[in-house]
This record gives sequence, C-alpha cells and structure tokens, in this order.
Amino acid sequence: MKIGFIGLGNMATAMIGGMLAKGLVKPEEIIGSAKTSATMEKIKGKFKIATVLDNRTVAKEADILFLAVKPLLFPEVIAEIRDSVGAQTLIVSIAAGKSLSYLKEAFGRPELRIVRCMPNTPALVSEGCTGICAGEEVPSEDLERIVTLTGAFGRAGIVPERLMDAVVGVSGSAPAYVFMFIEALADGAVAAGMPRKQAYEFAAQTVLGSAKMVLETGRHPGELKDMVCSPGGTTIEAVKMLEEKGFRGAVMDAVEACVEKSKRM
Repeated sequence: MKIGFIGLGNMATAMIGGMLAKGLVKPEEIIGSAKTSATMEKIKGKFKIATVLDNRTVAKEADILFLAVKPLLFPEVIAEIRDSVGAQTLIVSIAAGKSLSYLKEAFGRPELRIVRCMPNTPALVSEGCTGICAGEEVPSEDLERIVTLTGAFGRAGIVPERLMDAVVGVSGSAPAYVFMFIEALADGAVAAGMPRKQAYEFAAQTVLGSAKMVLETGRHPGELKDMVCSPGGTTIEAVKMLEEKGFRGAVMDAVEACVEKSKRM
C-alpha cells in the first residue's frame, strides 16, 4: 500500500510522523509532494520518505491520497491531478469547508471514493483530534483504515457530514482559543508577580491536566468544576467573575462564528 500526501506542511508532517511512529506504515510506503525543493529535501531527510515536486506523480502512485493543501488551493490542485488519480485510489481531504459533494464535482470522477477528515494542530505532538466522514460509496473497511491512520497522532472518530462544520468549531480551530486562554491565564499570573516562563508552564500544564481528567474519568466537566469550588473559596470567586464577564457565551459565540465561516467556505 502506498500513501501519498499532496502538500507537506505542518499538518501533513504531523500525520506522517504519527503513522511512522506507530509503525502503521514504513517510510518506503509514503510519497509526498511539496511546492519547493527546500521543503521536499527537508521532509525527505526527516522521514526518509520519497518526495517530489510534481503532484501528479503522487496522485498516480498513491493507493490512499491525502490532499493536505489549503482550501483555497483545492480547485487548482484537483484540476492538476484529476486525470492522474487511479480508479481505486481512496482520496482523503483534510480541508475545512470542502464538502463531499464539492469534491466529487471537482474531480468529475463518480467512481472515486472520497473521505473528509478534519484534524487539528495538536497532531504535531501526537495529541490531535480528527473528525471523519465519508459517502455511502466508501466501504466500511476503507473508513476504518482512515480512522486507524489518523488515530496514530491522537483521537479519531466518525461523524455524519452534517457535523463536520461543528468539528471545525470545536476541535479543528479550537486550539487557537485554548492557546488564547493559556496566554490569558499566564498574563494573570504575571500580573500577580510570577515570572512569565513559569506562568506559561503552570497554565499549560493545568489545561493539559484538566483535559485529561475529562477524558479519563468520564465525569461531566461541570462535576469536575464543582470539585474545585470550595464553599466561600477562591475558585468560586473566580468562576463568578468569569460568568459575569460572559465567558461561556463568548466561547459559544466563537464556536458558532467558526462553524458559520466553515459553512461559507
């Protein structure tokens, strides 16, 4: 089996690194194309995979073809590779806002099997979250193969396509919201006298540990919050302030705005 990547940016390299680290594929089973020779040589040296500058070469050789370019480049790239993709190739898009119907129409190849994935940047540290959907023409074994491959760099789950925009809002784009929260926590600690480097470490570790508690205990986030809030204590005072400032509403509005933007792309 040959896995191809058109685009070798941060997300693609995170995916490749995770697949290789888990032993799901060997370096000789991966081929990728990059826009520049510098990127091509860098990735080839890092992972020992085959790299080329020609997208069509990757499209011809791949059994599973990941389209790992920015959404705005999709029309150009698909037009370039449309006739080079084999009839049995499984195509996997990782672009926000590009629906299955758009992809099918763009390729103009009704026999092609197409899967949509929405990973996020924590894949770079093997803690990504990937939403996956596919049309009825994609066999269950193909879909499970993609779940396994994307699970190599974090968690992966199948969702109906109607929820893919929600996936963008709650995980695809959400690392940016979390980074802002970590930065704000650290700023608060710096204002209280803590050195900035230490403030970032304390804030980031707290977010990491809190997230693990949600995932590993299976408890409702509200229940976990209540465990920290002692009667008349410091935590409930801080929670009260967050509520007064519209913290929950602001986050919900941010997710909604992200979802609506994804729908318009």
